[in-house]
Amino acid sequence: MTTNENTTATAPESFAAEHAPRLDWAKHAPEVWKAMLRLDKAATQGLDPKLGELVKIRASQLNHCAFCLDMHTKDALAAGESVERIVQLAAWEESRHFYTEKELAAIELTEAVTVLTEGFVPDAVYEKAAAHFDEPELAQLIAAITVINAWNRFGVTCRRTPGHYTPGQYA
Repeated sequence: MTTNENTTATAPESFAAEHAPRLDWAKHAPEVWKAMLRLDKAATQGLDPKLGELVKIRASQLNHCAFCLDMHTKDALAAGESVERIVQLAAWEESRHFYTEKELAAIELTEAVTVLTEGFVPDAVYEKAAAHFDEPELAQLIAAITVINAWNRFGVTCRRTPGHYTPGQYA
């Protein structure tokens, strides 16, 4: 660098302040917290762990639950999921080639159950999932989607703070 060049260093931008949670609902409703943990464990029994995390991430993206995104992204990585597939999940329709047909059916069902834009889960979406999952596995998948949506509502409403979760912390 020559002396004529601009050598003024700029201070790095500081990050925005971390918001405080609105309510530690688990502390004030411990029996609900424990019941949700048991329900979550029961809902994911028999599901492939990576698939379960993809479903949880996609629902959390749709519900804007930063805490759950932080948690399930870290859990997915710990389960061996690739960064690339996690990143592409937000644009899965344009990135279909990253996922199996079974995973795509689960992701599409997750969106239909989470958003309910038509007021119900369309028959075509349900039938596609039913073609890739046997009935017990499909029941577990629907339960897992329903449970993550409940978790997302607690997280968003109480404004749980992302960034502090370690994989397996609530296992």
